[in-house]
Amino acid sequence: MQPLNGITVLDLTHMLSGPYGTMLLSDLGARTIKVEPPGSGEGTRQLLAGDPHYSRDGMGAYFLTLNRGKESVCIDLKAEAGREVFYDLVRKADIVFDNFSVGVTERLGIDHATLAAINPRIITCSVSGFGGTGPDTRRPAFDQVVQAMGGGMSITGMPDGPPVRSGIPIGDLGGGIFGAMGVLAALQARSVTGKGQHVDVSMLDGQISLLNYMATMHLMSGIVPERIGNSHFVHVPYNTFRTSDGFIIIACIGDAFFERFLTVIDRPELKKPEYLKQPGRFADAARIDAIINEELSRNTSAYWLKRLGEARIPCGPVNDFEQALSDPQVVARDMVVEVPLHGGDTVRMPGVPMKFSGSGTPGFTSPPRLGEHTAPVLTDLLGYDADRIEALRREDVVA
Repeated sequence: MQPLNGITVLDLTHMLSGPYGTMLLSDLGARTIKVEPPGSGEGTRQLLAGDPHYSRDGMGAYFLTLNRGKESVCIDLKAEAGREVFYDLVRKADIVFDNFSVGVTERLGIDHATLAAINPRIITCSVSGFGGTGPDTRRPAFDQVVQAMGGGMSITGMPDGPPVRSGIPIGDLGGGIFGAMGVLAALQARSVTGKGQHVDVSMLDGQISLLNYMATMHLMSGIVPERIGNSHFVHVPYNTFRTSDGFIIIACIGDAFFERFLTVIDRPELKKPEYLKQPGRFADAARIDAIINEELSRNTSAYWLKRLGEARIPCGPVNDFEQALSDPQVVARDMVVEVPLHGGDTVRMPGVPMKFSGSGTPGFTSPPRLGEHTAPVLTDLLGYDADRIEALRREDVVA
């Protein structure tokens, strides 16, 4: 049994931030019903769908990953009869999750106030670029916009180069993560009050939160941090270093680690008395890094990682995707899983990062075909009979 078994989510999301949030809820056991417009369905159904490398079973990697374990119901929310069907679903649901632009739910008549009048226990969550309040609330945004505006890009990259976005879309993914966290908190509050509430998540707010202690340092001092590449603004050596066949990370946090480091990198130039304390190393960080790079280039990453590991120096390889996804630690923790497809094949994708002592690794069902579960959901969850469903289909209300 997974932690969210018994919870029903109506998933109105599209693209990445919202679908990632509802994917997390689905992975944790929530019944997640993807409500899609008839016709083409949610936008990412078409993304990469015909690519020979990045599609399977007529679905692209985006849709396959983000919608594993979900059900698909097609409802025209712009039609009054469609909204009535949706309202019936709301009566049976716990969470309605969207990442529409601000104002869309009100225009469609599916905002929190409307849905709470139908089901006072309903929890709604909206993930948007800038949230539901403030001067920029209706401003459009995608991942890189909030990465840039959130400050993180200004400290990412080399000192003499331009700002660089994170290779992972942390603006979108952060919005999804905070959305999932928000609805879980609202579920706990509902267990006490008996009432649902609305969760308003701004992707920009998420980026500001992730600045964490570095933002506090700036607010305390007024100092604006700059790009320092992969080095650290306190610790030395803490950087990416080149070996004879690649790159590794070494992270000596504190003087004790540096003393142990000297047993591995036996260079007289590093044994200056002033280097035994952090201020002395930091004052000459560029020189120290250059000496380490010169020494490490004499042998392979595997050689140095073994020696550093034996000395218990924090270190690691800079893995590409193939290396990361085949790492024994990653594999041992079920972080690469097999998801079945309708045709009997499977596709491998990242697993669930949260492990629960009372639950094993969850199983997954195939990402849904468009409208695959319309009839089953309306029958089993709402009690609609076949004639009623067929009448709704004839009117193009459901598909």
